Amino acid sequence: MLETWLAQGIDGVEFPAQGPLPGGRFRRRGDGLLELLPDQPGPAAHACVISVGIHGNETASMELLDALLKQLAAGKLRLGAPLLVILGNPPATRRDTRFINTNLNRLFRRGMDDPGMEPERARELMAAVDAFFTRHPGLPRLHYDLHTAIRKSRFPRFVVSPWSETTAVETRQWRWLAGAAIQAVLHQHCHSWTFSHYSKHYHDAQAFTLELGRALPFGHNDLAPLAPMERLLQALLEGREPVAEPTDRMVFFRVEQELLRHGEDFRLAFADDTPNFSEFAPGTLLAEDGQQGETRVGDEPLSVIFPNAAVEIGARAALLARPSPPPE
Repeated sequence: MLETWLAQGIDGVEFPAQGPLPGGRFRRRGDGLLELLPDQPGPAAHACVISVGIHGNETASMELLDALLKQLAAGKLRLGAPLLVILGNPPATRRDTRFINTNLNRLFRRGMDDPGMEPERARELMAAVDAFFTRHPGLPRLHYDLHTAIRKSRFPRFVVSPWSETTAVETRQWRWLAGAAIQAVLHQHCHSWTFSHYSKHYHDAQAFTLELGRALPFGHNDLAPLAPMERLLQALLEGREPVAEPTDRMVFFRVEQELLRHGEDFRLAFADDTPNFSEFAPGTLLAEDGQQGETRVGDEPLSVIFPNAAVEIGARAALLARPSPPPE
C-alpha cells in the first residue's frame, strides 16, 4: 500500500487512515502527511521528519522518498524508527510549479497569520511536526528537508544548516552527511523561517535543508549520484547507525550577507544561469536596486548562492557567503 502513497498524494487522492507494514504500522495524519510507527525502535532510532516537495517542482527528492517507501512495502526494509513523511505542496506539484501564490519555504514561523493556500499549508505542517515530536519524547529529533536547486552548482549536493542560538550540530551529523556524498555545507547566519529552521529553532532538532542536484521533471532525474543519500535514509528508517565518513570530504561556507530585493527596479549584475557557489572578486558589482543602490563585493571574495532576481519585493535575491573552517 505504501507504494502508492506519493502518487495518491500528488493526485489529491485520500490515503487509507492506517495499516500494517514490515516492522510496524502507518497512520495518515492529513493530506501528504504519513506517520510510520515501529513495533520496536532500533538501537540508533531517531524521531525523524523527512519532507519533500516543499517546492512543488523539485521531483528528485520525491522519487527518492517514493523508492524508500516502496522498499519498505516490499519487505526489503524493516521499520525501526518513527518517521513523519511529508509531501509539502501537492497543488504546486500537480501544476509542475515551484509554488501557487508564494514561497512556502519562507513561512514556517509561529504566529504567522498570512492568508492564502501556502500560509495555511505552512500552519498545517508546523502543527504536524509539533504533534509528531510530542508523541515521541526521549528520542533524538531529526529533520531532513529534501530539495533540488533551480540552477547548476559548483557543488551539486549541498546542505544548508539553519542558524540557531542554542542548538549546535552534532559531529556525527556532519559525518553522516559526508557518508551520504554531500559535497558542501552552508551555515546560515540568522533566522530564515524555512521548514528545517522551524524544527531546529522550535524543537532543538538536528535539521538541515538538503539540495540534491537540479530541479527537473519526473522521469528526468539521475538518481545514481543520490545512492549514498538513499543509504542514509534507509539506515534512519531502520533505526540503525548510518555510514560515516571524515568531514574533510566537504567544503564549508558561512553566509555573510543576505541580498534582498527592495524595489521594483532591481537586477542582478551577472548572468541568470550563474551556478551556485560562483565566486566573485573584491569590488565586483553584484546587484543594482532602485531603492538601495549598488551591492558590491567588499575586500574579500564572496560566493553567491540561490541567486534569483525575480523574487517578490522584500524577499531574498541571493545569499553571499565565504569559506569557513570545518568542524573539529
